[in-house]
Amino acid sequence: MEETVTDAPAPSPSASQSQLPPDDVAAIDELGQTYAAFKKELSKAIIGQEEVIERLAICLFARGHALLMGVPGLAKTLLVSSVAETFDLSFNRIQFTPDLMPADITGTDIIQESGADGKREFEFVKGPVFANLLLADEINRAPAKTQSAMLEAMQELKVTVLGRTYDLKPPFFVLATQNPVEQEGTYPLPEAQLDRFMFLIDVDYPSAEEEKQIARATTGSSKPQLSHLLDGEKVMAYQALVRRVPVPEHLYDYAVSLVRKTRPNRPESPDWINDYVAWGAGPRAVQYLILGAKARCALHGNYMASLEDIAAVAPSVLGHRVLTNFAAESQGMTSQKVVERLIKEMDEA
Repeated sequence: MEETVTDAPAPSPSASQSQLPPDDVAAIDELGQTYAAFKKELSKAIIGQEEVIERLAICLFARGHALLMGVPGLAKTLLVSSVAETFDLSFNRIQFTPDLMPADITGTDIIQESGADGKREFEFVKGPVFANLLLADEINRAPAKTQSAMLEAMQELKVTVLGRTYDLKPPFFVLATQNPVEQEGTYPLPEAQLDRFMFLIDVDYPSAEEEKQIARATTGSSKPQLSHLLDGEKVMAYQALVRRVPVPEHLYDYAVSLVRKTRPNRPESPDWINDYVAWGAGPRAVQYLILGAKARCALHGNYMASLEDIAAVAPSVLGHRVLTNFAAESQGMTSQKVVERLIKEMDEA
């Protein structure tokens, strides 16, 4: 598939390794083994959902945030809490509701008596956002003011309360869930805020065999205990390693070309994009395509990102950044189908 995009020969394994220091080659081998152990450990609590788990791992090691979309009952909350337990990270959950206020997320100042003299002083009490891994459950149920407080923390890695700024301790990873079924009493995330999420991950129904295994595993008397594989320091070391994974020049060209083709009324975009797309992806999509490809490459134990890596992460990166119009909706042309068609056309070109 790579040869259809560029005339440059695919790098051999030895050529790929030669672009990384020996220590990084060994670290990528170690990361691949850790990822395999991570999936095995999660399988004790989560049945199936291999693709969702891979997407979450890619986001984590690329320093991104993820939005999980799925109907109730698909173990989205259990999956996130299991990831936190496996990685030995501090974990908090926020259940978003229409009456949730920004201070309920960030924390607030309270009056405390200090010392024997009974002097009163303001003391900042941290909110649940001060965690390594944060689950924002049903984020679209909170009003815009509360969503903005959450998204500021995601983007800036800090919160501002009463004019004072407090830093969030890395690693900081937000997993938000959204229910696509119930829309009454919700506040859909604006497109500019959706852009803050690296991936939109669709959580689908399990297969019949997986559903049978779920019923057998969850109706027993014991809950599996998960082993801690990584601490925060090791996670950050792997995040830095992912940034050092080499990317061939033609993959940058491919990522830029793919994103620019999603924008209607542009010289680069196909004619059918003008018919179906109201708004295309921005430059952040290119960044996340490259970062996602780097992370996927390292998790699979490879030493150089490939076209296969970009194609694998493209639907999750672009699905919530390509906005279709009414004509597309009336014909069942979703954002995911737009991205898949673009990739297919580029491969065939």
